[in-house]
Amino acid sequence: MATLTHKGNPVHTIGELPAVGSKAPDFTLIATDLKPMTLADFKGKKKILDISPSLDTGICQTAARKFNEAAAGLSNTVVLLVTCDLPFAAKRFCTAENLTNVEHLSLMSGKEFAKDYGCLLTSGPMKGVCSRCIVV
Repeated sequence: MATLTHKGNPVHTIGELPAVGSKAPDFTLIATDLKPMTLADFKGKKKILDISPSLDTGICQTAARKFNEAAAGLSNTVVLLVTCDLPFAAKRFCTAENLTNVEHLSLMSGKEFAKDYGCLLTSGPMKGVCSRCIVV
């Protein structure tokens, strides 16, 4: 369990992020076209996971924009925005913001990803969604 803060108050996650050098846990998440995507779908590419609660928060929106900008200059790398947002909402945001260098994946079909990656919040007002974190 990791202890983080939300507006200065301690909150906890279900576990710890994957250890440096460890194999990334497999996942099945939902893309904006409603197709299931797995870790294997990105085989052969370096992966950056920008995990956040929702693209409906200012900080998460800013991070998505920055990663989109940075991803334009990365070769053989995919940036995945992983959130609890429905694919429809994420698609609207990414389209409106012209985020074409990142891919959004939704946890709408289950929270296994958040549990496996140790980022599911288990306390506080955001309990049940992902904490903000980056996994490379």
